[in-house]
Amino acid sequence: MMKRFLCAILCALLGTACVIPTPVALASQMPRDIIPLDDDALPEPAPGQHHYLMACVDTWKANPKNLGNTDGVILVTLDTNAKRLIFTTFTREMLIKRPDGGIGRITYIAKNYGPEALCNIISTHFGIKVDKYILFSMDDVQTIIDAMGGVYITVTDAEADYLNRYRISRDSTTPSMDKAGTYLFGGHAAVIYMRIRKVGNEGDAGRTRRMRTVLSTLASKYDNITLSQALEILKAVTDHSCITNLTLTDLMEAVGYAMQLRGVEPEGLQMPPNEAMEPIVYAGMSTRQVDFELCRQRLAEFLDSGFSVVEAK
Repeated sequence: MMKRFLCAILCALLGTACVIPTPVALASQMPRDIIPLDDDALPEPAPGQHHYLMACVDTWKANPKNLGNTDGVILVTLDTNAKRLIFTTFTREMLIKRPDGGIGRITYIAKNYGPEALCNIISTHFGIKVDKYILFSMDDVQTIIDAMGGVYITVTDAEADYLNRYRISRDSTTPSMDKAGTYLFGGHAAVIYMRIRKVGNEGDAGRTRRMRTVLSTLASKYDNITLSQALEILKAVTDHSCITNLTLTDLMEAVGYAMQLRGVEPEGLQMPPNEAMEPIVYAGMSTRQVDFELCRQRLAEFLDSGFSVVEAK
């Protein structure tokens, strides 16, 4: 009798343990309407300002006919009049008005509508005219960084722990990754570093900050670059990019602008700024609703002045 009783209890416990709770779906919220600027309302770049959009897809290899999501979107501004080099990063979580009139995350635009559409969305949502772009795969980025001799990055204990747990190879940094400190990162380790999101409480803002850190450090490394070195880097970029609408003339012009900015301290900007974003759940995803009018105002003020943003540590 006692055995049957214990068996019944055991079966009941096992049966309860096997019940898998149904996940609670996140309740979707309806975002505010988004009203981009018309193309003909976009101001021309200020004299001496030259804008280029760089984006990296979330795959190691990229197929121009089947692009991945663009996890990294960066506006590079070469201002030869004000002598400024600016890296503006855009969060992948923000909601934008798609070319079909619907609302969605910016990370899917290049994949579903092409890189020209991505340029247009950055232009019409942020009030800055940019039509030159270059897209990379993660493998392209790591190869270019290796061609530039790697990049020195200072990491925190939390970042070092994450990179070690990710199992980057022992020879991917010099010295081998251990704890907080400054290391020479090879291309692969630098790409992994730029993709870190789950360290600290910054989320995607931390990821975009790390992207700006790597680009700024690489730019500072070549503050006395010679023309022959610049052309070698240009070759690495053209040999290892997925898709671009930059002609050879465009590329040579960009090299000329960059040569004029040797020794300039790079500046970084996050778009949208934190105060212009509101977290909401839309279409089952955690996203950011954006005050684009405020973004346009802040970006215009930043580009039109000599104000320099100090990156958050």
